[in-house]
Amino acid sequence: QASAALKEGHATPTELCQRCLSLIKSTKFLNAYITVAEETALKQAEESEKRYRRGQPLGVLDGIPIAVKDNFNTAGIETTCASNMLKGYISPYNATVVQKLLDQGAVLLGKTNLDEFAMGSGSTDGVFGPVRNPWSYSRQYKEKSAPKSHSEDEESNWVITGGSSGGSAAAVSSFTCFAALGSDTGGSTRNPAAHCGVVGLKPTYGLISRHGLIPLVNSMDVPGILTRCVDDAAVVLGSLAGHDPKDSTTIQDNFKPFELPDLTDVSKLSIGIPKEYHAPGLSSEILALWSKATDLFKNAGAKVIEVSLPHTRYSIVCYHVLCTAEVASNMARFDGLEYGHRSDMNKSTESMYAATRREGFNDVVRGRILSGNYFLLKQNYENYFIKAQKVRRLIANDFVKVFGSGVDILLTPTTLSDAVPYTEFIKEDNRTRSAQDDILTQAANMAGLPAINVPTGLSERGLPVGLQFIGRSFQEKQLLTVAKWFEKQVKFPMIQLEIKRHDHNAFQHQKSAFFS
Repeated sequence: QASAALKEGHATPTELCQRCLSLIKSTKFLNAYITVAEETALKQAEESEKRYRRGQPLGVLDGIPIAVKDNFNTAGIETTCASNMLKGYISPYNATVVQKLLDQGAVLLGKTNLDEFAMGSGSTDGVFGPVRNPWSYSRQYKEKSAPKSHSEDEESNWVITGGSSGGSAAAVSSFTCFAALGSDTGGSTRNPAAHCGVVGLKPTYGLISRHGLIPLVNSMDVPGILTRCVDDAAVVLGSLAGHDPKDSTTIQDNFKPFELPDLTDVSKLSIGIPKEYHAPGLSSEILALWSKATDLFKNAGAKVIEVSLPHTRYSIVCYHVLCTAEVASNMARFDGLEYGHRSDMNKSTESMYAATRREGFNDVVRGRILSGNYFLLKQNYENYFIKAQKVRRLIANDFVKVFGSGVDILLTPTTLSDAVPYTEFIKEDNRTRSAQDDILTQAANMAGLPAINVPTGLSERGLPVGLQFIGRSFQEKQLLTVAKWFEKQVKFPMIQLEIKRHDHNAFQHQKSAFFS
């Protein structure tokens, strides 16, 4: 809609950019952005405007404001990974996905907040502080969760965004940008998408280049896409997917961008419901919503069958071993010599290394490095790392068998519950929280499959709840087509943001051509 408005001259890229920048300012307390590149964004919008005047826009994304998670390298704009280790680091090059968006004329507003080095599931563990979920300030949530006492106000009542791409999810949810990039290693795009009521797509491993994404777990990391509707996710995917000579794990074939058809007949579809996803801790609300969605497909004529992915129960422990092992390897590059933080300790090179890493990394990152190195010790390598790789193969084979039996799409919950209040969330440590929150999402990363969160309804507390669709490898078109059909059926309500805050100018959500 925004693209059409720009083409028809109802708005200009500069107006759109300014509108988003002013919204970023009035929603600053959400802490969604680490860096706002106002000057660069306005310059890019100006260039876009010139192209529109000449009648030569570069495509649908020309002039569209976007945001990027702060673990993607951006030339000339700081990339911090929300860590002291990279504070002040400015990359000399753009990540491939960032470059592709800029080549399409997109306007980069800034870099979004995350858990330090993307390790976490709440976007609460970065050095720039936690991200607040925009739904904490929505009319829907406020009406359902009246403070128990006058002293208990929204300051203590706000809920988390999920993570680790919480800044990107909050940015899209609060209308400060139209699309954002996240990263997804064990659910880091889908989890915050579910909690913030937006669409979160994790593409097939190898479909989108990882070049310039600061690695967490090379064998599972995928750039993720966050948008307000499934069609938008398809548009962004179309401009990002395809081979990249700088990333040897990308597919060799050319990728043809596609427009999503309007599915009217789902009778030829076979939807699988994995029984193992009835995980311990799954809230009754989400279970009810999942059943309702199952009935929706059944009543529309689709074939719905219960399927089994027997090795799912081992996946979270398997993921923990593989994740920490790769983290230990990847974090070795941050030694204070070439870039990033360097300690003043100068007794010896060894002491400088140690002090740099102690000062630069938080407890979560140091803990994962420690675990990973333990699993990789000569005496433990066979028992932990090799065994976890074998289990990973079994998990991937479970999916192969299910899809080989004729199932087209799997339908599962994305999260165990709706978003919890921040005060509740920090009672448990990062390791425990991540193990709980990744349980429904990380198997898709282990198998390298495409998966998408579609906002489905509101909980009793007035907070978003999403369901996850998992597709066959490289069958994004089918996955997104089904997701779009489902999105149309459920008619997820729009957030009614009520923000009367620190900078005096109250922003009440207005429906306009761009923000509807």
